[in-house]
Amino acid sequence: MSLTQEQVIDALRPVQDPELRRSIVDLGMVKSVRIERSDVQVQIALTVAGCPLRNEIQRRVSEAVQPLVGNRSVSLDFTVMTDAEREAVRRTMLGDPASTAGSAPVQGHAQGRAIPFAQPGSRTRPLLIASGKGGVGKSSVTTNLAVALAQRGHSVGVVDADIYGYSIPRMLGATNDPVAIDQMLVPSEAWGVRCISIGYFVPEGQAVIWRGPMLHKALEQFLTDVFWDDPDFLLIDMPPGTGDIAISLSQYLPRGEVYVVTTPQSAAQKVAKLSAAMAEKVHLPVKGIIENMSWFTGDDGKRYEIFGSGGGQELADELGVPLLGQIPLVPRLREGGDDGRPITAVAPDSEPAQAFKQIAERIAVELKPKKVFSAQLKIN
Repeated sequence: MSLTQEQVIDALRPVQDPELRRSIVDLGMVKSVRIERSDVQVQIALTVAGCPLRNEIQRRVSEAVQPLVGNRSVSLDFTVMTDAEREAVRRTMLGDPASTAGSAPVQGHAQGRAIPFAQPGSRTRPLLIASGKGGVGKSSVTTNLAVALAQRGHSVGVVDADIYGYSIPRMLGATNDPVAIDQMLVPSEAWGVRCISIGYFVPEGQAVIWRGPMLHKALEQFLTDVFWDDPDFLLIDMPPGTGDIAISLSQYLPRGEVYVVTTPQSAAQKVAKLSAAMAEKVHLPVKGIIENMSWFTGDDGKRYEIFGSGGGQELADELGVPLLGQIPLVPRLREGGDDGRPITAVAPDSEPAQAFKQIAERIAVELKPKKVFSAQLKIN
């Protein structure tokens, strides 16, 4: 039986671009198919020059076509999409009705796009991970909670909204820069979690010195111009305190759920209460408390409560919300944040990883928002 171009293209339809997670046929990446006596030649248009996942695309295409070709070989030729083709990809992925001229990723913006997570039909749950002060391990909690949710089979994204003290890319080990496709940013990914951070766009070691309006704009772009692909959960690593970013995010994410991180220390608990007060003022519900650095287990097997005890439960009782879990203090948890190997990913049986797993389950199941059903009265 002779092989046809249509058969080859049909075989390529299930092949997805590793970053965009859509069929390379639907994205217009398959430019041509030529069937010769000795080989089958496929030309693929990469979205950007120097695509870091070119080898993975080549492997997927070859494996999809090879069973069809018999004794023929499969040869791939790569080219790069034109600006117009990239624009078409962006419009397909983001649902934009028209293209916009623009500039660099953090400075250009697809004007007029609504924030998808604020729309009534959005299935994404925005989780705002907050703390009243720095130094309580909020970013570490965000990272490991995101990984724990991904391990449950959920699609998960993280926005590093701590603009001045960004740390999520390092903690998550998401070292590849986001890819820009005609003003659409494809976020970096590690351990099944996608993330975006201002850290990708400023030189290493350079401080971000911005006033409120620039912070506001950057956050808006993180929510609108990044291809999140409708994740189940979008975690927001909030900056400590109750400043401009917290106010902006309450406006951008009116369906957001606030989770407050504290330590057992009484002083930390009292400051953490301020985050809950902020959430109340901007009409966002506080859904739970997470206590970090709860205890340290020594070589003798005894628990040492270095930062005191009871702060998390006291705050939870005062706010009328559950204490979702207590995270023990272990060196490996800190090390994982330094080297991009979250303890939940690399040591899933460890005590902290099990605590994060429990918290993720409670958020995903116990605290899942109830659907509101409305009935329409028909008047005859």
